[in-house]
Amino acid sequence: MSKYLVFGHKNPDTDTVASAITMSFFLERTGYEAEPVILGAVNEETAFALDSFNVEAPRIVETVANEVERVALVDHNEPQQSVADLDAVTVDYVVDHHRIAGFETAQPLYYRAEPIGCTATILFKMFKEHEIDIPHSIAGLMLSAIISDTLLFKSPTCTKQDEFAARELAKYAEVDIEEYGLSLLKAGTNLSTKSVEDLLTLDAKTFEMNGRKVRIAQVNAIGFAEMKERKASLLEAMKATNDTNHYDLFLLIVTDVLESNSFALVAGDDVTAVSHAFKTIVTEQEFELPGVVSRKKQVVPQLTETYEAL
Repeated sequence: MSKYLVFGHKNPDTDTVASAITMSFFLERTGYEAEPVILGAVNEETAFALDSFNVEAPRIVETVANEVERVALVDHNEPQQSVADLDAVTVDYVVDHHRIAGFETAQPLYYRAEPIGCTATILFKMFKEHEIDIPHSIAGLMLSAIISDTLLFKSPTCTKQDEFAARELAKYAEVDIEEYGLSLLKAGTNLSTKSVEDLLTLDAKTFEMNGRKVRIAQVNAIGFAEMKERKASLLEAMKATNDTNHYDLFLLIVTDVLESNSFALVAGDDVTAVSHAFKTIVTEQEFELPGVVSRKKQVVPQLTETYEAL
């Protein structure tokens, strides 16, 4: 029986790392050999979650075909967000909560995608359906993923299923969900030690939108002052990234996790599309996004719809 490598998207966040570890555990419990791996270093929020539940970070890989023939994907499906040699392996599993784009296989597979707030919530349901006990550490990581992706239930992507799963997992993990949740979110907002490059790559994804190549990065913060002070250097780096990677547009979304508001910086030639998508005025490559916290639900669909109308 061949071994599975289980991984999420590039620039891994807490849901990606936790879901890779959890899905690997699930596969082991259902009779397969599996190992979680990641496609980049963990961020501070994820490190906090791993440390809190005494779990080691998975090893980082750049390719997988040199190790295995079959893989399982979590928290993503779009090839441009995945490992470089994805086309050289067989994808047998996908567990995800994002749009489906550019993904196809030559054979049937287990594909489970649900329009809810977090991949870990789907995995929680899979454990219950298969009557698999959830260990303390796995419960803690799944809980951390749900808190992170839903911003402690404040995100519009959050569903009753996510909140139910989180509150059940908090019992297994033996933590106070509000206290632990705030500590987790705050752990990911230490921006002073991060370089401009770190800020632009920490949580960034590339999307194809009607022939346009769009890069969207998101940074969580407490207050906006620090990021606005670094605006000039951020915009300069965003323009350089566009030139190097041939992006048509680069958006950096800065989200205040306590106030549930965002502002954005924009680099590229499609400022008109941005204005139309968000019904706003872009001034000096900056615009406000009141009430916006979710890239998946409040940014990507709006931009996609605008580009498709062009």
